Amino acid sequence: SLHAPLLPETRRMMNADRLKRMKPTAYLINTCRGAVVDEAALIRALQDGWIAGAGLDVFEDEPLAADSPLRAMGDVVLTPHTAFYSDASFERLRRRVAEEAVRVVKGEWPTAVVNPEVRGRARLDLLH
Repeated sequence: SLHAPLLPETRRMMNADRLKRMKPTAYLINTCRGAVVDEAALIRALQDGWIAGAGLDVFEDEPLAADSPLRAMGDVVLTPHTAFYSDASFERLRRRVAEEAVRVVKGEWPTAVVNPEVRGRARLDLLH
């Protein structure tokens, strides 16, 4: 199961070499970013039996091409980039967004700052 951001060093990280190292009973699950997997290598891995199957919620090019061999493979499950969906996940998402907004209004930093270098330049006390 892949959980990596798409960075230059993770692009096509799951290539033919890595797929060949997996057990033939393994399933590749990708819900992170499509380009982390080399789709041509994945198709070959499935066709040649290097792995047992795949579950894909993301693709190198979205939407997945209508003629992609992945669409016709019985050992592949495809979802339309919605694997996260549930009533509980949406409730949690709404609550967390509101909590983060309240933190910022109070002059506090959000719990997850993507670019922490702004801490030295930005002021959160402007509303007080």
